Amino acid sequence: MDEATLRARLAAPPAAPHDPPARRAGVGAEAIAAPIGGDDARDLVAGVATPAAVLVPLLLGAAPGVLLTKRTAHLSSHAGQVSFPGGRIDPGDADPEAAALREAEEEIGLDPARVELLGRLGAYVTGTGFCITPVLGLLPAGVPLDALGLRPSAAEVEAVFELPLSVLLDPAAPQRRRAHLRGRWREFWVWPHPEHYIWGATAAILVNLAARLRGGG
Repeated sequence: MDEATLRARLAAPPAAPHDPPARRAGVGAEAIAAPIGGDDARDLVAGVATPAAVLVPLLLGAAPGVLLTKRTAHLSSHAGQVSFPGGRIDPGDADPEAAALREAEEEIGLDPARVELLGRLGAYVTGTGFCITPVLGLLPAGVPLDALGLRPSAAEVEAVFELPLSVLLDPAAPQRRRAHLRGRWREFWVWPHPEHYIWGATAAILVNLAARLRGGG
């Protein structure tokens, strides 16, 4: 996919998040994360979800991809999981975009001036009590990951890596799985990667990004 096509598809008006209902007859599984406003989202969080934002950074070049991080194992929440750079929206943040850029700079040393904001994907509610706004960002064209000068925070980030765009564009790549977690059966997406297990809310956001990039809204 060339840069012009990518920009055109990301500029399309966002549709409702592309995520199947978690509950199916005879299964009784619950979602790990769910699009905001649906029944699954209301069931995940009893009260008011904590506002959060993540940056979804896209790298262009000969082998384009999406930048992801693996959190360190000692964090109090989502330890060891794959995620986008991001976190809670602080009172001083003007909007989700400001929060996503601030968190990306704090977590991986990404200079906000090097990010071209391209809009948002649909928000997700998680079983851990967050309402996540994914913010799309385009990184400088032709600059590979190892040339961005990133400085991952040793306290928060174990690794920074890419999921190739070719994987995102493959409709057969993401798999819907079911597991017994925290005392309940739950359903979630998983994306293939040779080194990292990409699942949960991050995987669900990637499913929606993939649908947009493939021209499906």
